[in-house]
Amino acid sequence: MTSIVWFRQDLRVADNAALYHAAQEGPVIPVFIWDDAAPLTNSQAIGAAGKWWLHHSLTALREQLGDLVVLRGDPATVLQELALETKAEAVRWNRAYDEYGIERDKKIKTELRESGLMVKSFKGNVLHEPWDIKTGSGSSYKVYSHYWRAVKARGVAAPLPVPDKIELAVGWVSLGIEALDLLPRDPNWAEGWENVWTPGEQGARERLCVFLDQGLNGYGELRNRPDLPNVSRLSPHLRFGEISPTQIWATTQMHADVHPEHATDADKFLSEIVWREFSYHLLFHFPDLPEKNWKVGFDAYPWRENAEDLRAWQRGQTGYPIVDAGMRELWQTGYMHNRVRMIVASFLVKHLRISWQHGENWFRDTLLDADVANNSASWQWVSGTGADAAPYFRIFNPYTQAQKFDPDGAYIRKWVPELKDLRAPQLFAPQDASPMDLRAAGVRLGETYPLPMVDHQTARKKALDGYEAVKAENAENAA
Repeated sequence: MTSIVWFRQDLRVADNAALYHAAQEGPVIPVFIWDDAAPLTNSQAIGAAGKWWLHHSLTALREQLGDLVVLRGDPATVLQELALETKAEAVRWNRAYDEYGIERDKKIKTELRESGLMVKSFKGNVLHEPWDIKTGSGSSYKVYSHYWRAVKARGVAAPLPVPDKIELAVGWVSLGIEALDLLPRDPNWAEGWENVWTPGEQGARERLCVFLDQGLNGYGELRNRPDLPNVSRLSPHLRFGEISPTQIWATTQMHADVHPEHATDADKFLSEIVWREFSYHLLFHFPDLPEKNWKVGFDAYPWRENAEDLRAWQRGQTGYPIVDAGMRELWQTGYMHNRVRMIVASFLVKHLRISWQHGENWFRDTLLDADVANNSASWQWVSGTGADAAPYFRIFNPYTQAQKFDPDGAYIRKWVPELKDLRAPQLFAPQDASPMDLRAAGVRLGETYPLPMVDHQTARKKALDGYEAVKAENAENAA
């Protein structure tokens, strides 16, 4: 039986259920379809940075498989036409969990079956199907810590191996990866990224091994230090399915068995993998998560619309060095350390009082790992609007966050080089440095580096005033 395998967020050969089962039954036609019409909240929607990664990931997958059909258009039409052209008898794919993807896949499955094709879908890029993890009352989880305990109690199945043999069918027509025009040009703002990242399944495996060997020890504490290498940087590989969470779980558990002294850090690392899983759980059960406040009471919050302030945040010109370092790291590498993501997100929604949707949109376009489930759930968590969210009145102080998590200032100096000659602690709040120290460091506030765009204490008070207004309006509506 010849099967079309529709690759989506699973650009790998190992632990790929659709590919594995298709390969057992006969020749395979591997296809990737670029859908221009998919909405931005679709799980397969890809921003500008992600397109760079996708180009290289598809190239790596094509080399692994030996070939890859790359087509463009409505997947329903493309799959029908490809099946007719190749005389395929079956179509297989791994599932999506966003509302658009689910409805699209149901429709395609029905149409393909009506045309006489065998169609089957499999568990997607998650540890467990979102409907399989339930509370004692049979409902979905809304608190992460409870969800984490449920996943640990249930356990995780072993990943599938690479198929013993992948026989490719012949006789298809492909546009080619280059025809998708995914790489930036004029200017090439991703220049140098190939020296930082290695997209593809092999790169993902190597990244995991390096992390377990060199970065896992001390992860529980050191993962919050953006100046240290104790994070996995696997998120872009996970976003494109070059490695599965099941593979990460199994490999990490094996490492902890061999190195029991790393067991606590391994457990903490796996809990972060399950945070991603929890985001998919929320997206499936609350499909409006990417667009609407999970806590509808926050619809009453008096958000500001200020394009100039938003632009200053996007460009890393806020006058808060730790915030600016994070935003510049993002722009220059397509990545930002997780602790700093929380700091810059809190700054946008609480210091500037600009709604989380603006930040989610920017991250979606500029982060290599932008994932509709994790991106929206995490922004809502920071904003206080989401499930199991940090309370809104928890407002990060960027100065103390920098002192605590970048104590020597190495991270700030790397990404905000105009401040590199300032000593800590003046580095964390240049406006408090003496004129002599500023002159010695070559810093002219308002010229070479901006003054803080808002005062921390004033901004904090205004954010809390807005929160009190929300509570008052909701109390009045409930009366």
